Formats: sequence, structure tokens, C-alpha cells
Amino acid sequence: MLFKMGNKKGFTLLELLIVVAIIGILAAIAIPTYRTHVIRARITDVTNAMRHVASAVSIYAQELGISGGTIVWPNCPDSASIQTSLGLGVGGERISAIQISQATGEIQATLTNIDSSVNGRTLSLIPSIGPDGGIIWNWDGTVPAIYIPKK
Repeated sequence: MLFKMGNKKGFTLLELLIVVAIIGILAAIAIPTYRTHVIRARITDVTNAMRHVASAVSIYAQELGISGGTIVWPNCPDSASIQTSLGLGVGGERISAIQISQATGEIQATLTNIDSSVNGRTLSLIPSIGPDGGIIWNWDGTVPAIYIPKK
């Protein structure tokens, strides 16, 4: 037996509802994931700038430490003093403030123009002396842990 379908045009209401539900589920998963990736990409600008500062601080500390035998960190409470002491221009649209602690060598940047969830929070690079005398940098800060770089 062969049933002949009439001139059926279009979709049924059930078919349309299923398509809308599938699109809604995909959007509910994709939008937060996309937002997280955008924030991480913007924080990458900050981490790259901080790594340049960390390299300059390492050179500064090791050059001055060789003569005295102890690690000496630069005293840079703002980006202008970083430029004067280390010869680096730091700032840009993602960093509102950056400083280097003379006591600990910690580099701390305050984030801006990234996202409301991280603006005003800090990202830090904390130095420690390794067994071979080299400087090891570790990330920390007040930003959510998901955005702190691994190494």
C-alpha cells in the first residue's frame, strides 16, 4: 500500500519548537564559554606585558646581586618609575596601574577595560629563588582563578 502525501509545504509546529529548543541549548552553552575565552584573550595582553617586566626585573636583580651577593629588587611604585629604572614602557589600555615591590620583587598590575568581572582586580608575578640561584616567577592575584595563567 502506498499512501500519497498531499502538497505538504512548510514545517509543523513541533518541528519548529524542536529546532528553537536546540538553538537555545547551544546558545546557553556557547555564550558563557565565548565570554570566558574573550576575557582570557584580553588578560593575555596583560600577562605579556608583565613577562617583559619580569625579564627586566630578573636582569636588574641578578646584575646587582652578583656584586653584593644578595638579591636587590628595583623600587618602582608606578609605571613611570618602571620606565625610568628598567627602560620599559608599560601600560596600555588593559593595565591601569603597575608596580614592583622593592621588598619582595612582586610585580602587581591592576586590570582595566577587560570585563566587569575582572576590572579593578590585580594580577601578580611573585619571584622566588630556585635551588640554582635563578629566579622563578609564579602567578597570583585577586582575579578569579580561572583567569590566572598556569605558568
